[in-house]
Amino acid sequence: MNAIDQLTPTDIMQRLQQRGAATHDVALDACREAGVLVPFVRMDNAWHLLFIRRPKSVRDYHSGQVAFAGGKRDPEDADLTATALREAHEEIGILPQDVKILGQLSPHHSVSRFQIVPTVASVPWPYELILSPQEVARAFTIPLHWLAQPQHHEIRYRQLTDVPKPIPIVYFQEYDGEVLWGATARITLSLLACLQ
Repeated sequence: MNAIDQLTPTDIMQRLQQRGAATHDVALDACREAGVLVPFVRMDNAWHLLFIRRPKSVRDYHSGQVAFAGGKRDPEDADLTATALREAHEEIGILPQDVKILGQLSPHHSVSRFQIVPTVASVPWPYELILSPQEVARAFTIPLHWLAQPQHHEIRYRQLTDVPKPIPIVYFQEYDGEVLWGATARITLSLLACLQ
């Protein structure tokens, strides 16, 4: 068994306390707050992360992208963990009482001008997900040990219209027909750095 799969929820909680500095795709001022849920699920004696793919929509900046369930903070959210839990319930039907919070990662500042706080948690599996068709086209998992292999990701540089020089973007190789990249990929690397 891979070493990363031998971590217990307590091990993960302890390692999250040593989280690193905030990350960013590009340094931006005046970011809005957002929270995402980074769900660990246990399958075949291995840890997987649960991702979603957003539906294609001309109105969505993140149309068709792989992401963690989450979104911008609402005024009634007590904190960004509450945001992550609310959004995960709305988007994929996970009940907040079924989620075991393990900790948080440092914020990630995205090119879409969000300061994203990832809440790491475990969710019992299998779980009957209920996808919101307006927000989620598919939910799927990727094994943590696959994500942890350096040969499965790379940095590519992209030029954005409002940023003077190309910025480094993380791209993972395709897995199960899905490509993990951008802010979600950067958050995944931050998580792996904490765990290893």
